[in-house]
Amino acid sequence: MTVKITNKIVGYRVKKADTSNEQPVAAAPVSTPVQMNEYIERPDFLLGTTYKIKPPVAEHAMYITINDILLNEDTDHESRQPYEVFINSKSMEHFQWVIALTRVISAVFRKGGDVTFLVEELRSVYDPNGGYFKKGGVFMPSLVAEIGAVIEKHLKAIGLIESEEMSDVTRRILAEKRAEFEANKTPVNDESAGDYPPNATLCGKCSTKSVIVMDGCATCLACGDSKCG
Repeated sequence: MTVKITNKIVGYRVKKADTSNEQPVAAAPVSTPVQMNEYIERPDFLLGTTYKIKPPVAEHAMYITINDILLNEDTDHESRQPYEVFINSKSMEHFQWVIALTRVISAVFRKGGDVTFLVEELRSVYDPNGGYFKKGGVFMPSLVAEIGAVIEKHLKAIGLIESEEMSDVTRRILAEKRAEFEANKTPVNDESAGDYPPNATLCGKCSTKSVIVMDGCATCLACGDSKCG
């Protein structure tokens, strides 16, 4: 029905719409990335990598298997975290402490947080009977230290520890120094030298027998450390 307004409009009021029957809009759920913790159950499938070491202090080779769990798969927060470690060998002389070590390391892995501290702790263990040189001239102060080196290698492979890569220029300079050094020195029969000149000495930074002295400057051919800056 149409109503004709004959009087002058001097004021007005806006009536609010009735929203009592409207349904509230649910907020989009915020997904929180899953962090490694001890309550995560072991899945049926884990990603595993096995490393072989043959320390001279053991009669047989040892096989170190590290299994990783994939967290937040197919998301922007996807990460690969170590979950457990196993060490197998035909040698039984180290059986008890090896089993104990793997259980402790696995427990630390599953606890979560920054597990990279394990590397420094293990590599700082020294054998009272003295260490040994592994193939390639790298010095290992103990069998436990070599296990720590394997874990370090694995953590670098999955991105938990950043690798210190030398530049192409540094590699070229070290290769030239090595070639010049070998050309001017008489070979010495020393199996511990490994892949480096037999006259090389131990590097205090990377524990590799790869330090040569040329023109009064000691330089490591493995990591590039130099006393001359």
